[in-house]
Amino acid sequence: MAGKFTSSTQAIPKVAGVPRHIAIIMDGNGRWARKRYMPRVAGHKRGLETVRAMVKACIARGVEYLTLFAFSSENWRRPAEEVSFLLGLFVGALQGEIDKLHVNDVRLKVVGDLSAFEPRLLALIREGEAKTANNSRLTLTIAANYGGRADILQAVNQLALAHPEKAGCFGETDLAPHLLLAYAPEPDLFIRTGGEQRISNFLLWQLAYSELHFTDTLWPDFDDAALDLAIASYRQRERRFGRTSEQLLEPKIAVSPAPTKLSPTTDRNA
Repeated sequence: MAGKFTSSTQAIPKVAGVPRHIAIIMDGNGRWARKRYMPRVAGHKRGLETVRAMVKACIARGVEYLTLFAFSSENWRRPAEEVSFLLGLFVGALQGEIDKLHVNDVRLKVVGDLSAFEPRLLALIREGEAKTANNSRLTLTIAANYGGRADILQAVNQLALAHPEKAGCFGETDLAPHLLLAYAPEPDLFIRTGGEQRISNFLLWQLAYSELHFTDTLWPDFDDAALDLAIASYRQRERRFGRTSEQLLEPKIAVSPAPTKLSPTTDRNA
């Protein structure tokens, strides 16, 4: 439900030893295959096995939300045969995994511009989401044909159409419910495999105060031990959310969020 989660720029979220929400860019499938003199598609198939393993691992560790960047809006630039294979793999995964997710009390969400997908794939997505809608053990979000900038733009457009009378004085709390991941808290931990150190247009709004963990491990090789290493790194971080280290030693200190003011004369969030 939109609006029930704390914004890290509006208030101070609760911090726990286990990340409530982990977001991952699954990078390195192609390089994993190339190192083994295999076609790139073999890496994507192996990467799907890692997805299954990570869902189980997150459930076992008490993670409540897992968001995976499966296909970006820029991935259409890849060779046509690879794009076709990826979409076919998505279809096969939906057909083969939905019942398993449902049995394990996992809710599936797919976010992005789904209008570009063929009707068969879109129908499978909707069926999977509907079947698992009431599950609560883990929310698995697949970002497909997703872009962080596009997410913000569609949210702005929705908000402007819904409330044209407020143009010029929208606040963060007005926009947030229109974002594609409005049903989830902001990620506590962001992981990117494969050695690259960038967020590649992924969850630009939501990663504002997420802890970032980059690893050289290629996605098909990312296992429980690699996940535990990332979580251990997260636990060592000092999550200040704009405060000082000294303030963290004062658990009873009252900190009020500063109001967001987009208009020099009007603050509609006050």
